[in-house]
Amino acid sequence: MKKVWKSGCFAAFALALCAASGCSNNSTPKVHAQPLLARLHTLTTIGSTVDPVTGDQNPYGLAIAPVTSGLVTAGDLIVCDFNDGPTNTQGQGESIVGLHPAAGSAPYRILHDPSLLGCDALSTYSDGSIWTANFNANNIVVVSTSGSIAQTLTAGSAYALSNPWGAFFGTSSGGVTSFFESNAGDGTVLRLVVAGGTVTSSTTIATGLSRNNGVPGGILAPSGLTYNPANDTLYVIDGNDNSVSAIASASTVAGPVVPKVLASGAPLNGPLSAALLPDGNLIVGNTLDPNGTNLLIEVSASGGILTTKNVDTGAAGALFGIVVTGTTAAPRIYFNDDNTNTVDLLST
Repeated sequence: MKKVWKSGCFAAFALALCAASGCSNNSTPKVHAQPLLARLHTLTTIGSTVDPVTGDQNPYGLAIAPVTSGLVTAGDLIVCDFNDGPTNTQGQGESIVGLHPAAGSAPYRILHDPSLLGCDALSTYSDGSIWTANFNANNIVVVSTSGSIAQTLTAGSAYALSNPWGAFFGTSSGGVTSFFESNAGDGTVLRLVVAGGTVTSSTTIATGLSRNNGVPGGILAPSGLTYNPANDTLYVIDGNDNSVSAIASASTVAGPVVPKVLASGAPLNGPLSAALLPDGNLIVGNTLDPNGTNLLIEVSASGGILTTKNVDTGAAGALFGIVVTGTTAAPRIYFNDDNTNTVDLLST
């Protein structure tokens, strides 16, 4: 299914501005480039995220497969479901599914296992393995591309986990690969340095982030992690205080630090998810907009809100995991829509 928004006529605007300002035939007015989100007008449904066996639903985590291996193909969309199938109970989902990135795709199961209880975020390592943050299981589970559990990192002295709520892999320009994880239980961010699939160090790099201590279905805490290797910055979304913050030198900071706030307040309203755009800005998804509104918001990496777009006119709280592909000229924003239990694509 595709939905197309009408775009503005920038050529006509330029001519009108020229006439108003009295510029000559040899000059043209300066028209500032649109934010990337403003250039995207086509909404496409990729496919269902419901586990084809158990019916687990309510897609939260979203990532892209980096390689073809085992069950997955490079470019596939990897999703974890937060709710179980029979009762649609919040936080009881235990499934990871995959979809090919083409309209009309059917989900295929990667894994269903109790260790994934309340899977809410995931990210993919360079070998294709899927690292999950699981709220109710209070762990990080590493899933192989063949759909088996490779390892489980549990809360304790080695790993400062407290109801994991965000997950993202990033490799710095210096070659350091880190798995970043945020905690809804205590408002912290953890960095696991990973080499060859093995965790070599674990450091709490941020503390003091806001959280509401809500139950599944109403949790607002640091989440929506995304990383920019160009400046070694980790971005953190906080739905409880409606903020977007940055942690500088994320791959090396000894921590813990207090993240720098880039944007806060309206139109941010219960934001939960984010992704890095090709130009270095951020795309953020709200969850507490009024019914009939589910906003994607473009946030400048230097601070401030650039623009918004409503991508679901149904019930509020539809937007969860977000990933971005493509170029500055043609970005592609994939996002989970919990109203329809689908992955959707916003593109030019």
